Amino acid sequence: MKSNTPTMKDVAREAGVALGTVSKVFNGLPVGASYREKVEAAAKKLGYQVNQYARGLRAGKTYTAALILPAVDHPYFSSLSQYIHNALARQDYRMLLYLTDRRPDREQDCIHMVRQNRVDGVIALTYNPLVVDQDLPFVSIDRSLGPDIPCVATDNYSGGKLAAEKLLELGCKHLAFLRTGSPYPGEPDKRGDGFEMVCRTKNIPCDVLRLNGDGTSENFHEFFLSHITGGKLDIDGIFCSTDFLAERIRGILANLNIRVPEDVQIIGFDGIRQFGTGRLFCSTIIQPVEKLAETCVDLLLASDRSNIPSLVCLPGIYAPGGTTQEEI
Repeated sequence: MKSNTPTMKDVAREAGVALGTVSKVFNGLPVGASYREKVEAAAKKLGYQVNQYARGLRAGKTYTAALILPAVDHPYFSSLSQYIHNALARQDYRMLLYLTDRRPDREQDCIHMVRQNRVDGVIALTYNPLVVDQDLPFVSIDRSLGPDIPCVATDNYSGGKLAAEKLLELGCKHLAFLRTGSPYPGEPDKRGDGFEMVCRTKNIPCDVLRLNGDGTSENFHEFFLSHITGGKLDIDGIFCSTDFLAERIRGILANLNIRVPEDVQIIGFDGIRQFGTGRLFCSTIIQPVEKLAETCVDLLLASDRSNIPSLVCLPGIYAPGGTTQEEI
């Protein structure tokens, strides 16, 4: 029995072009604009869909890329995954998503799984060192995994500098940097480096608390108690390594009857927005998430990987969000 499913020959006949022209259009090869329009119109009219499996066999590719993330219940991770999906889709690639819950065993298992699924490459944001096959196209976000694996990140050092400069501009005299996160070195560590550099250069008092993991409320409560004299906090400007940490600190300070931003101003990092309203959780250094995603995909799918940079840093921007004095 003859199938009613349209073929490339049917598309060629409908478009009035050669079969080879149809093949070039569907395989992304250069053809004249008028020919491409005819083929695409004919395919749409007939309901023809490209057989991605067959296309992959011919090209020696699967047209599939893997994305490895800690989770998607964090607004930053969910936004990043959406933008990476969009960037891959524009290149006719599908995305496989793997979630690790920040566990090193799961992160490494994901590398093995993507090999079994024969993906064309991997984009990963991990919290731990990984062993990556050199012949597997790989792009890391926020963490260097080796000289031959490109890393894409926001310019964290400049972001830290910007946070310090903004707090000083807003009249702060005694600053603090609070950090939670992975115990392994990564690009986000440079947020504190840039912040502290400004304080040293300008001879501004700066207290630092760096905690691995998420830390505890007791850690921060004790830190602030050590800086309260006569019911007054001697710190008047705080830079937090993430927006989530800034929100936690705001709650801890409220329990100590310390007002934000009247008594102490806070700047976070990420640019997370509230669902529904689109408002920022706090004053923050906004990461260029869409540009980060597009850069990762461009590096992953680059036809010539011999000159790919080991690190690409993209600028963040400051925006007020209610925890600094601009909003008063």
